[in-house]
Amino acid sequence: MKTIQIEGQRAALGNIFCIGRNYTEHVKELRNTKPDEPVVFLKPTSSLAQAGDNIKLPAYSRDVHHECELVIYIKEDAVDVSEEKALNYVGGYAIGLDLTARDVQTELKSKGLPWEKAKGFPTAACVSNFITRDKVNDIQSQDFCLKVNGEIRQQGNSRDMMFSCQQIISYLSRIYGLQAGDIIYTGTPAGVAAIESGDVLELIWSEKIAVKFLVA
Repeated sequence: MKTIQIEGQRAALGNIFCIGRNYTEHVKELRNTKPDEPVVFLKPTSSLAQAGDNIKLPAYSRDVHHECELVIYIKEDAVDVSEEKALNYVGGYAIGLDLTARDVQTELKSKGLPWEKAKGFPTAACVSNFITRDKVNDIQSQDFCLKVNGEIRQQGNSRDMMFSCQQIISYLSRIYGLQAGDIIYTGTPAGVAAIESGDVLELIWSEKIAVKFLVA
């Protein structure tokens, strides 16, 4: 069973939910359509990579992109939860990477096929250790960034999400039902780009978390 780390303790991992197209500038850079409701996809638990793990690029892709985002940990089952009560189900927050085999995704989308193959390879869901909810005063005003080989590639603030963390949690609880141990990737700002073997990716969430991943 996969686990994640929260303040030095291990917790069981449930589902890995991801939200796409949640920052306007990212929607524009990929020439996508602005969504009317959260765009949801899932990654298998086998895709999880944590601090100390190296990123392994899939042999079937030549164009894997980084997507830096904040991640939510759900501490208890949540079904039909209102937006007002949504954050009560949060056990912690982290910063992570939703890695995407962009060439594979583009090909599959052009054929009208699902694109889990582009999102679910081993190490495609990188995440830092989680901090508890009480360490974050306002999750919707958080600066975060990604550096690749020491240079900033992505910068964002959670205030720019089209769907807030409360809205995302409420939506997922109504449509799918959330379980204790589920984690949610909340979307990425603009600046996604390809990574290659030897790159060092550093995820920085203000003064709260910093974690590095090496592309093997």
